[in-house]
Amino acid sequence: MPSPPHTAPDTVPRTDGTHITILLVEDHDMVAEAIRLALDRTDDLEVVGRSLSVKDALADAARLRPAVVVLDRRLPDGDGIAAIPTLKAAAPGTRVLVLTGEATPAVAADVAEAGGSGLILKVGNLGELQDGVRLVAAGEVAYSKGLLSGALDLLTGRTADLGATLTPRERETLGLLGDGLGTAEISQRLGVALNTARNHVQRVLGKLGARSQLEAVAVARREGLLR
Repeated sequence: MPSPPHTAPDTVPRTDGTHITILLVEDHDMVAEAIRLALDRTDDLEVVGRSLSVKDALADAARLRPAVVVLDRRLPDGDGIAAIPTLKAAAPGTRVLVLTGEATPAVAADVAEAGGSGLILKVGNLGELQDGVRLVAAGEVAYSKGLLSGALDLLTGRTADLGATLTPRERETLGLLGDGLGTAEISQRLGVALNTARNHVQRVLGKLGARSQLEAVAVARREGLLR
């Protein structure tokens, strides 16, 4: 679907508190169209451009100077979160709200550390996204329910009671990770589908604040969750 016409850049991001301009960075046409319709149907939100990649987003943000960039996490040419510092440098004053299909507190912490203003899940309702854009444009943060407190714990270095957050199945998954098993082997050992095993592993990583299976095992051993 074609993007809206490009306009000349402003000297500052375009928002007066009642009109918030948005650059949408999303490579899937159907998803982008649904998001655009949800945002444009409100009086105070306007999608002024759409980018399909990190490279395009950098150029479009510099040209359009939107108040908010709604940024997909997974793009054809890279990770949206990793691109946040460069994106903000390309359009000073623009705020970044990451939109993703799934996330953990560790991912939310990554967004905050990269300079992003929030993380909204695609599985949430579109009203949450609208409100998130407004909060971010106003200089606040916006995180889907359950992500912010965990992210703050990670950012402040608190790791107490990590084990208490794990379900019995997640503890079992962690034990298998500690034995050196990969996701496919965990799937077979637990007798569940591969995608289910991946979900168990990702939840374990998120609750332990780990970015990899190796780091999850290291954290678990440090905290006495594995011997």
